[in-house]
Amino acid sequence: MEQQLDEIESEAQRELAAAAGDRRRIEALGLKYLGRKGRMTQLLRSIASLAPEARPAAGLRANETKQRLSAAIEAALRAAERIERSRVERIDVTLPGRAPLCGTLHPITQISREICDIFERMGYDIVEGPEVEKDYYNFEALNIPKNHPARDMQDTFFVSEEVVLRTHTSPLQIRTMERHPPPVRVIAPGKVFRCDSDQTHTPMFHQVEGLLVDEKVSFGDLKGTLTAFVHQMFDEETRLRFRPSFFPFTEPSAEVDILCVICRGTGCRVCKQTGWLEILGSGMVHPAVFENVGYDTRRYTGFAFGMGVERVAMLKYGIDDLRKFFENDLRFLSQF
Repeated sequence: MEQQLDEIESEAQRELAAAAGDRRRIEALGLKYLGRKGRMTQLLRSIASLAPEARPAAGLRANETKQRLSAAIEAALRAAERIERSRVERIDVTLPGRAPLCGTLHPITQISREICDIFERMGYDIVEGPEVEKDYYNFEALNIPKNHPARDMQDTFFVSEEVVLRTHTSPLQIRTMERHPPPVRVIAPGKVFRCDSDQTHTPMFHQVEGLLVDEKVSFGDLKGTLTAFVHQMFDEETRLRFRPSFFPFTEPSAEVDILCVICRGTGCRVCKQTGWLEILGSGMVHPAVFENVGYDTRRYTGFAFGMGVERVAMLKYGIDDLRKFFENDLRFLSQF
């Protein structure tokens, strides 16, 4: 019995070596030795004809041989499959690799960071604060008392009578001035919320507001700062103009227009044939605001400004529908 087992194992190993890489031949050898009518199967059945005292040793030895042959055949099959796969999936390592698909920053994030970078280079610090804000910081401290007509302009989401979703990032100006004596030079980027939704408005949008307070700050400083910003954000050929306006927390106040970036002032659908596009609001900080934070209005003056990031992005990229920024259409977003 032992001699027969040795012969079968040796013969099987030789035939497996000769069939290396040929999956069909290896499968045939598996049937030849381990199939229902295979040589090992027949030999195992013949153990029953041995003397009772010889059967345990013969059975143990036969099972060990069968296990070794089974493992050898499985290993040969795996090797053959790898060889076949390598033929089909051959890789030329000299070819250039495929670059993985990478996500990019949303255009609103890109523009917001660009705005912040411009003002940081001018020496402004970035401040952040809560999006759910107290009525006091969102309105009253900014010279907008209860029942003031300007509150109707804000289209506010009220959480409770004294808590709102902030309608601008101006509350951060109050919070900053409460904590820091002059001089102050900060910008406040972030999300704001208003009950409005159409082609040029969304219930949630992004703002960047700025504040500078020091001695002898003039409207000329405001004009110079915003002119430098517009030239860096767009180009030095972009003209701008200041139009008188009204904001409760600044006096005097002005809205800033830039020459239409689409038609360069000749008139088009985007600028409604005027040649100009509004980009931000600004003005000198109202003395009442300084009084609310304990600043000496005889010693300090300052200016503030605010812009919608989506508005700047629309002008920068020539986009006519604000809602495209929020539809998550990769065909649109991948352009940026």
